[in-house]
Amino acid sequence: MVKGVSRRVIVVKTPDRRLFEQAIFIVKEDAFTHQGVTAEQVLAEAQRVADGYVRRNSVTGRRLRRVPALAYAAAGGLLATLIWVAVLFL
Repeated sequence: MVKGVSRRVIVVKTPDRRLFEQAIFIVKEDAFTHQGVTAEQVLAEAQRVADGYVRRNSVTGRRLRRVPALAYAAAGGLLATLIWVAVLFL
């Protein structure tokens, strides 16, 4: 343990407790003075990073990454076609 050093930290609690309870980010000393970054922006970035980790490591996220982009394009095309058919003939 290091004594005599204070750090600014951000603790982000997760809504999905299967992977972790909270994430702790140690903020750089000059984070708030560098380029006019606000505390709200730093907090939003920490929440975005924590949410991205949960999405990448959840079962649903892994399944969606396995589906190739062409399948998403084909599904979108099929859905658009079905909507046009429904609009024209109903």
